[in-house]
Amino acid sequence: MSSVAAPAAVFPRPRTEFTGGASRRRLRSVPAQASPVVRLELGNPLQLSKTMRARLLAAVRALVTSPALAGASDGARLASVVLTAKADVRKDYEASIWAAELGRWLGVSQSTVAHTVLPELRGAGFLGSKVATNAFGHATGLECWVIPMYRAQKAGDRRHALALSRSELAVLLSLCEVLFGPGWAPKDKAPVPAGLLAGRTGRGAATDRLGLLLMVLTTGSAGWLQLCPGSVDTDRGRPAATVARLLGCTAAAGAKVLKRLQEHGVADVVRKETDSGLNAQSRVRLVPVAEAHGVAVREARRVAKTLLSDLAGTASGDLESDETGETLVTTGVEGAERDGLAGSADLAATAQHHASHASVVTPVVPPQLSCGFSGEGRGAEGRRPERACAGEDQAADGESAVARTVSPVAEGGPLRGEKPQESTIDERVGQRAARAGAGGRPKAAGWEKAQQQRRVGLPADLRLRVALGPVAWLWERLSGWQQDRVEAAAKAELACLEGLLALPGGAPRLLADRLTERLEETGGEAMVTGPYGWLIRRGLVQRPSCTDRRCDDGIRLDTGTGCENCANVLHTRRARRTRIGADIDRELPGLADDERRRVLEERLREQAAIEAEDFVWRREQARAEQVRRDAARAAAQERADCEREAAAAADEVRQALACADCGQQRSAGLCEACGYRRRTETLIVETGLVAATWAADLTDPDDVAAVTAHVRSSLAADIEDARRQFLDSAEPGELDADPIGTAAVLAFGALQTVEAALSEYRSSALGRLGRTEEAKAEARRAYKTEQGRRWFRHNPNGADAVAAATKAADTARERAAEYLLATRLKQLREQAVARTGQAGSAPWTDRLPELAARRLDGDAGVVIA
Repeated sequence: MSSVAAPAAVFPRPRTEFTGGASRRRLRSVPAQASPVVRLELGNPLQLSKTMRARLLAAVRALVTSPALAGASDGARLASVVLTAKADVRKDYEASIWAAELGRWLGVSQSTVAHTVLPELRGAGFLGSKVATNAFGHATGLECWVIPMYRAQKAGDRRHALALSRSELAVLLSLCEVLFGPGWAPKDKAPVPAGLLAGRTGRGAATDRLGLLLMVLTTGSAGWLQLCPGSVDTDRGRPAATVARLLGCTAAAGAKVLKRLQEHGVADVVRKETDSGLNAQSRVRLVPVAEAHGVAVREARRVAKTLLSDLAGTASGDLESDETGETLVTTGVEGAERDGLAGSADLAATAQHHASHASVVTPVVPPQLSCGFSGEGRGAEGRRPERACAGEDQAADGESAVARTVSPVAEGGPLRGEKPQESTIDERVGQRAARAGAGGRPKAAGWEKAQQQRRVGLPADLRLRVALGPVAWLWERLSGWQQDRVEAAAKAELACLEGLLALPGGAPRLLADRLTERLEETGGEAMVTGPYGWLIRRGLVQRPSCTDRRCDDGIRLDTGTGCENCANVLHTRRARRTRIGADIDRELPGLADDERRRVLEERLREQAAIEAEDFVWRREQARAEQVRRDAARAAAQERADCEREAAAAADEVRQALACADCGQQRSAGLCEACGYRRRTETLIVETGLVAATWAADLTDPDDVAAVTAHVRSSLAADIEDARRQFLDSAEPGELDADPIGTAAVLAFGALQTVEAALSEYRSSALGRLGRTEEAKAEARRAYKTEQGRRWFRHNPNGADAVAAATKAADTARERAAEYLLATRLKQLREQAVARTGQAGSAPWTDRLPELAARRLDGDAGVVIA
């Protein structure tokens, strides 16, 4: 069977049985120029293939319809989907997120996430999480695992609905970002815009977002939601029932969700009118999906109906209809999807009064057909054909069944029976076709000629159709090359406008308003003599009246109000003109109006020249200041490099020093083991002093020395026990292999033993000092003070008063014990200094200011940063 050279159309298998009973298994020819093909954008999550859409829909349904989440809120169900999409395959399917960030994804507050969403998921056994911390112990977020998805991944069964691959998880996350992502601006990367429902927050926000996600996954490439079958509540309608079945709620709740989605512009309910004026059929169109695929459904239906009237008397085959009689129009995006375009009636008795004709091929709608007249396709003027065989000649070579289109030079062609003149365009096209057939890649008939023809209609992109709508007549007057340049300029301007607006989606309307205003300034489309130059240099360009990037002819693009900066500039100029006029009236009274105006203009020009000179001077000053700052910055950088090199050299010298205690080479003056030993000795002395604060007479040095000696011997025994345990646990010969490391480990073990003992001795000392008379007296005073509060005076011995007084007494006793401990330790240190003449270890309160004043070297600064 010969192939049809129409790249934009996908034809179903022709039927073998027709109404008449005869078998006609052949294809009819179609016009060479099919409807515009919408190229799928790489990475657009709204342009999903059937396989990917079915895979993601199965995964989302497995999550939200899980029996474990029965009775859970929509926020919890949507959170399971978001956390699944954010799962990192490299981190064992772990999702890291903050509670506040998860609330932005769900459209709820952080409190709702912490007190409702996460507890519901944990209580249902659906989520495992833990708090992630950094090296300093600070919380950095939540590490979450969606348990059903984790189990499905570990089971290894790729047929499981939740066993998504890495690419599928990435597509699901991208789809969630486009639909309801919060948007963010990562560092050193392009900002991620907010989703379509990012502004929908508060009550019911999670329900709307979950409903939109399910609806998008149930929608075909044409943008029509696949409605549920069966009987539904006629008061609510089939669209509301479909949304309700997706969310698992009532039809009333589904109708509310659908209404809110309509208000946000992401869904559109289309109702088909009948002769009686009643609404018989309802269909739901997902606007973002349709825009992503470039499908204008209403336009396609209108063009299809006009095509029926145009081709009713021809023998090229009947149009194929679906079960409801709705005409299918091939758009070039994944073929003709019958389930996407077929409408579902709300009422039972809504059958179309039209017979199901046998079809030969799915019709392809040329973009030229816009008004339905048969002469439209022959020259865009609706006149009669130039010759009797126009549009009826077929390809005779048998290789292609494509109907030849009328040459563009036939617009002013001869009458019937006259010999048409040859066109230079046809000659050039024939030469290129001959060259391509001789040595190049073969092309279908009419391809080069189609390349020379301009597009009568606006581009298929809905955003461009809205933006260029006011200049549609000028667009028709452009050549193909000019149309490409104007389309590129319009896309660039739309991208610039999107960057200036706070909310996405308003750029096409702003550009359309700009073109409308520029046409009004010109006097209408009829006054534009050069459409291409007018569009490129005047219509599409932004004309800021001040230095603000958001200003366009004195109007703020983001707010639509007057530009404040322009108002300030205008006010300043008017004030200057008024001041100069007042000076002229005071200096030269009695001048005529013409003379006064001349003098005023001269002085204004002088003032403008002075301001220009001042501007040039300030610019030179700023340039010199910038040069000075660059030089200072370079000098500071050079100085820092020198200091860093000097510090590195000093550190190298210090690293080469031997240990001062054991003599180990290249130990920076103190090896690791000796450093631990010094710290251990300092803590042993501190522990003895802590024990002496309550166990010895502070005025008797011998008693203090006896207590500290007893503590030292006790700690030595503990250190020896820890040393013996370590040596017993080591493998034979393991310690001899690295004697330096073994010494460091033993010294560190002794340090840990003394640190644990110091904590115990300190707790014991506080307990003993808390039972002294000073602490008891302080506790009694605090007890009486709290009991005498004015709110306890009516019942000082009541349960509340006694509890508050007891708590205050305990706090006062603890503070008194800490004060006594600090005072006695200070007294013991002073006595030790007086006795030995050597300063002991100073407390941290005295040592921290000295340490804070030290300058960090380069390595330490890098680590802390």
